[in-house]
Amino acid sequence: MLVIIGWIMVICCVLGGYVAMGGKLGVLYQPFELVIIGGAGVGAYITSNPKHVLKSTGKGFKTALKGPKNTKDDYLELLAMMYATFKLAKTKGNLALEPHIENPEESELFSNFPSFTGDHHAVEFFCDYLRLVTLGTENPHELEALMDEELDVHHLEDEQTASAMQTLSDGFPALGIVAAVLGIIKTMGSITEPPEILGKLIGGALVGTFLGILLAYGFVGPLASAIKLTQEANSKYLICLKAGILAHVAGNAPAVSVEFARKTLMSKVRPTFAELE
Repeated sequence: MLVIIGWIMVICCVLGGYVAMGGKLGVLYQPFELVIIGGAGVGAYITSNPKHVLKSTGKGFKTALKGPKNTKDDYLELLAMMYATFKLAKTKGNLALEPHIENPEESELFSNFPSFTGDHHAVEFFCDYLRLVTLGTENPHELEALMDEELDVHHLEDEQTASAMQTLSDGFPALGIVAAVLGIIKTMGSITEPPEILGKLIGGALVGTFLGILLAYGFVGPLASAIKLTQEANSKYLICLKAGILAHVAGNAPAVSVEFARKTLMSKVRPTFAELE
């Protein structure tokens, strides 16, 4: 929602300021300039990105619109889930986790935490590493290295959409110049026309530069930044799980393992120690 509000502010401030200076909106209506810039930009976007990035573009836009998906209550539930899981492992042994991690959708333990079970990636991440623990993995450093590899893959996959959008944003000013140059070429072909006609043609050509810069820094660039920041905030969910699992494997008590996980969270969504208690 904040993305839409920001875009509306950009439009209102730019066009409102232009009109307040005495400018005429009709001069800015240059649909073919927009076709040149937008069409070339979309074509370049398709050329420079693989199919899976193109398919994820709409998903990235939705991600930016919705903002971070996990709230403070979600993280409080996540920490409670880890405490219950680690307590079971401490009291009955890691092998007691097997029925829960093999069929998490049927687990009585996980069913108490609907926000966690609703996140397929988080459930898979948590269960996969607990499965390694039940199989005998005891070295937290080796486990951390493997987790970092997987999280790097997740980060790379998430970053591709934002990176592609940022590249598109960087190209729009240059495409605006292309549209402006074509407009100037058109104007030079009408050099014998009276000044009032030439003035309109030159003004129309300069609209191309204006549109390219506006699209880059007012719309697409901020969208790319919003996608990146939202995805980074969402990634904290898995990082929290990572910290808790590693602390558990290192032999810490359930409450201590959960405290390790809590400390990885951003302050705006991090439950206090008292709230967690």
